[in-house]
Amino acid sequence: MELQALPSRIGQVRRIVSAQLRYWHMDPLIERATLGVTELLSNVHRHARPDKTCTVEMELLLDRLTVSVRDHDPRLPVVEDADPLATCGRGLAMVAAVSESWGVRPDGDQGKVVWFTLPTATATATRPATVPRLTTGEPAHRLVEVGAVSHPADDLTPAHAPARSAVVG
Repeated sequence: MELQALPSRIGQVRRIVSAQLRYWHMDPLIERATLGVTELLSNVHRHARPDKTCTVEMELLLDRLTVSVRDHDPRLPVVEDADPLATCGRGLAMVAAVSESWGVRPDGDQGKVVWFTLPTATATATRPATVPRLTTGEPAHRLVEVGAVSHPADDLTPAHAPARSAVVG
């Protein structure tokens, strides 16, 4: 969904993310996904130049949800230690704390994409939890094309297609 990262719109996006995750029956991810998208949109609102226009995308694969925010500011975010009494500066640290992984990648000369992943219930049941880490570039197994995905190493695994959500806001 494309939007202006204004405080009133950020609340609407949280509700849309929650509704989409309920539709996908991914209710356990709602709190962490809405916290993460709120922090990323707040960063666009506070820091992005020349404008506050951004795009939010959610991609659900069998083992993880990826949430990404694309804006038109090519400057990459810098994670710094916040002063204990500071009222801001902890957003990306919170994203790192609630996510499986997160990262940022340039989007040509026209901006950047900041993303984070959350493991689905299927993934957490089959894998131990990992420590959140900063990764540059795209998630390792991101699918660009919507279609069947086969797993040649396991002939018993059925093909799965990613679920995507993109709503013009």
